[in-house]
Amino acid sequence: MVRNKTLVDELLSLPWWLNLILAAIAYVTLKYGLPNTNFSTSTFKALSNAFSSMAGIIAMLFVLFACVSAFNSWRKGELIKRHTGVTSSKNLTWREFEYLVSETYRRQGYQVSENSSAGPDGGIDLILKKNNDTVFVQCKHWQSKNVGVGVIRELLGVITAEKATGGIVVCSGEFTAEARVFAKANNIELINGEKLYNLIKPLQTNAAYTPHIKTASTEIYCPVCKSPMVLRQAKRGPNAGGNFLGCKRFPQCRGTRQIE
Repeated sequence: MVRNKTLVDELLSLPWWLNLILAAIAYVTLKYGLPNTNFSTSTFKALSNAFSSMAGIIAMLFVLFACVSAFNSWRKGELIKRHTGVTSSKNLTWREFEYLVSETYRRQGYQVSENSSAGPDGGIDLILKKNNDTVFVQCKHWQSKNVGVGVIRELLGVITAEKATGGIVVCSGEFTAEARVFAKANNIELINGEKLYNLIKPLQTNAAYTPHIKTASTEIYCPVCKSPMVLRQAKRGPNAGGNFLGCKRFPQCRGTRQIE
């Protein structure tokens, strides 16, 4: 079973600026809103006064969550920035590897939930959501052996039980041949160390691309909002001057595709 997130997990997953807004709302509401409300009983009045005296402490808790969220966001960005390939992945801790994978998908437009209570082999590590799809991700940071078919079977079982849309297994090394055959038969995506680097590399530039997807149609649609795409030119970064397909709804939507 996929673990339900606690309130603390939810707050830590919020952007840091949103926690600061919540801090301000909590302080104003508890300090000035509740005391000026007419309550019918003395019990509610006493609770109002108690919460009013705690307004500063509660607001500071939200500020603390904002600081932790900002630090985590910076740390994940640094992992993306410093990633240089398969060897780089293997030099990370298992938690850093999960953060790297999490940030990779977040920058591709997914809403990412992290299973912060799991150990290095604790089942589902990430839950990706986009366009009404829910995808379960297992991260396997194994140093000395290839990921076998047992891991893929385990993920398929959870996908079936939870009625998820699909699954992805990401590893820092390689998969066995049997694992590849089973994953292909069950529509589970496998991402080895080299493929992970290929996903991360475009994210390290200013002109970020999504992996190219072939289509038989003459009309090419945005992978994010499904609107038509138009030819654009990268203005910055190492790909400056190069062409790519951008969403017609830019800047409201920033979906892109590579041109093969």
